[in-house]
Amino acid sequence: MNAPQTPYRPIQALPDQLISQIAAGEVVERPSAVVKELLENALDSGATHITVRLEEGGVKRIAVTDNGCGIAANQLGLALARHATSKIASLSDLENVDTLGFRGEALASIASVAQLTLTSRTANAAHAWEIIGSKSSTVTPSSGAHGTTVDVQDLYFNTPARRKFLKTEQTEFGHCAEVVRRIALARPDVTFSLTHNGRTIDHWTVSEIAKRSAQILGHEFAQARLALDVSAGPLRLHGFAGLPTASKARADAQYFYVNGRFVRDKVLSHAVRAAYEDVLHGDRYPSYVLALDLDPALVDVNVHPSKIEVRFRDSRAVHQFVFHAVSRTLSQTSATAFGTTPPPVQAGAGAMSWQREPQQTSFGAQLTPAYSSASYSGAGAIYGIAQSHANYGTLFGNGEKDTSITSAAFVHQASGSAASAQDFPQGEQPLGFALAQLHGIFILAQNIKGLVLVDMHAAHERILYEQLKNALDEQSSGQTMQVQSMLIPITFFADAIDVSTAEENHATLQTLGFDIAVLSPTTLAVRSVPALLKNADAQTLARDVLRDVREFGGSHILTERRNELLGTLACHTAVRANRMLTIPEMNALLRQMEITERADQCNHGRPTWVQMSMSDLDKFFMRGQ
Repeated sequence: MNAPQTPYRPIQALPDQLISQIAAGEVVERPSAVVKELLENALDSGATHITVRLEEGGVKRIAVTDNGCGIAANQLGLALARHATSKIASLSDLENVDTLGFRGEALASIASVAQLTLTSRTANAAHAWEIIGSKSSTVTPSSGAHGTTVDVQDLYFNTPARRKFLKTEQTEFGHCAEVVRRIALARPDVTFSLTHNGRTIDHWTVSEIAKRSAQILGHEFAQARLALDVSAGPLRLHGFAGLPTASKARADAQYFYVNGRFVRDKVLSHAVRAAYEDVLHGDRYPSYVLALDLDPALVDVNVHPSKIEVRFRDSRAVHQFVFHAVSRTLSQTSATAFGTTPPPVQAGAGAMSWQREPQQTSFGAQLTPAYSSASYSGAGAIYGIAQSHANYGTLFGNGEKDTSITSAAFVHQASGSAASAQDFPQGEQPLGFALAQLHGIFILAQNIKGLVLVDMHAAHERILYEQLKNALDEQSSGQTMQVQSMLIPITFFADAIDVSTAEENHATLQTLGFDIAVLSPTTLAVRSVPALLKNADAQTLARDVLRDVREFGGSHILTERRNELLGTLACHTAVRANRMLTIPEMNALLRQMEITERADQCNHGRPTWVQMSMSDLDKFFMRGQ
């Protein structure tokens, strides 16, 4: 069958209106895209107060008013022309963009698919001027304060095919509100107001980023976040990283900015996610507000018309910088890590939770680091037990011995810790001193603030996990991992797969501290295990490590999957529920927590301890009321 002949058509230039409507397909995807473009223009104009008014989710009307520099009357028509902008004039400018907008397409694209009115007044103008429609329209006198108002009505009135693809009013409004939140987070130095159908939805006055992020991301994030401000060469990362307890089931509390522009970038999101892997497992997503500042020449923002994607000149260096900055910040979560406090717990009826003052920071100013100085002064301890180390020893009859790490279960010191418990004055140990054990699961302790409740298994699991990581890191630097040889090798039945795994990966197993020998086609013998795991069931450990080595391969288990394996080993080795601990053992665990990085969370992101202050206890029992 012969293909039909395509009739010849002459090449011709498209009309300007059609060109603008085609461009609008990329720039104006939905009402929220209009809000984004208009807000960026307002910020580029130097505005310090911006009002966004929406009707019917932005489909009926979007009006953005700012108090910026305004547009001169003789340039209003040019402002509605395609590729007309005041922000770049050459290729060099394009390669060093330091403004949010620069393409010169937004207003022209919006005007091609909506009824647009542009009203503006400069500082030296006697009154405002107005243009309606397109660049060819007449500019007429108008009323208005200094600044600019862009009023967009009946979006897609002339392109009904596009309009029918819009969602419900509430859905479209939700997208618009999220755009306002994103931009408001980046600029706490600007006042933002958002109304919908005549009702005020949000209003944020000028503040610091600490307060603005608390207003937008909520109380839970404000109570469980770590400030960071890290620089290396031309790179600076600052903002807030949420603790694992601020994680969410969806990735809807993740805000990353590059030179003040909200972006979605795979390099950045992967770096942050990798940094959280050590404290957040499963299907939870971290919450954060992070800003990366760098030379505009090192990042290309002209990747997509929406300007939400970027491309770094050296993406590997950026990835490593962001990963290490966030990872190091998250590691400063032990009881003695400066400026940190235990993660909040979800308080039930009548329950108490700790309170934390938000750190006053700004994207434009140096942040208070997560490891700044902390003070543990506060209400007197119950019965004065934690007033002094000597008092504690007198009451429990253990003296100096109780605060030393002597228990066999907790004897190993964590290397690379943020601070030593000995750095604190006697009687002011951050986690205090053990009082009792509750149902074989929790340790009740008392510090100078009040009551401390510790999940002993979760805490010990984190301690062992960090110690195992440090041991392997030291081994890679030439030191020898300490192993515990079995006086009598532990033998157990093994199938052919386990036997072959042990034979083929003998060197990998030794690197991990295991000596597993083949005695017969159906028998394996554990001759040694890492000294840190000597109290665990050797057979269970051997089966776990063989399973993971078989599943992921010897080379991968020492690189990509290493921490997952170590987490499994630590979980099996950590003190189990219903194991009754002595007072010295409980205190030894508390001291270990105080010198272990990331000790505020277990390997799965759960909190390991919680502080209940004297004021919390007083309120609970209605003392003084």
